[in-house]
Amino acid sequence: MEREDWDARYEGGELLWKAEPNRFLVEQTGDLTPGTVLDLACGEGRNAIWLAQHGWDATGVDFSPVALSKAARFAAERGVEVEWIEADVRTWRPGAAFDLVIVFYLQLPEAERSVVFRAAADAVGQDPGSTLLVVGHDLENLTAGTGGPQDPSVLYTVDDVVSDIGGSGLEVERARQAHRPVTTELGAVDALDVVVRARRAKVPAPTP
Repeated sequence: MEREDWDARYEGGELLWKAEPNRFLVEQTGDLTPGTVLDLACGEGRNAIWLAQHGWDATGVDFSPVALSKAARFAAERGVEVEWIEADVRTWRPGAAFDLVIVFYLQLPEAERSVVFRAAADAVGQDPGSTLLVVGHDLENLTAGTGGPQDPSVLYTVDDVVSDIGGSGLEVERARQAHRPVTTELGAVDALDVVVRARRAKVPAPTP
């Protein structure tokens, strides 16, 4: 889907997605010290706004001006400031490094995905503990889960993400397929997601 398609989806006064942050964001960032954070393909900004509410200096990037307008309104209602940047994450590159970079449910064909994920890894700061967090729809969700894109070419696996960020100098701490309960008309059903967290390695202490 291109910019015009997402603009059409985001039209209207109501949020397309829920206002609460993604459950994996809360789970995976609770042990991090707030600093600067970059949210790539931020959509309506719920994750960046939640991080700003918890002391992070947040920047959100998306190519949909409609989504960013709603994000700015949502942030104002929550009493927080977030820098919103209208840009296509497939080609946009930040001019600074960040303590945390997050990419949630950015579903692109392999050639584009690998470029964006590597750029996300390269945007992680050099300070030990600086972190990259990637969450997305797992390939197996197509046959064993629920919701998400039905096009296998934009789905991926844990190994795909680990391969995409290889050579970035980040150490993969957590890489798993995660079950995310989704309420449907038939009851609770699990969606299958990829969750990968990688950190800048700590510099070993010098040997006495």
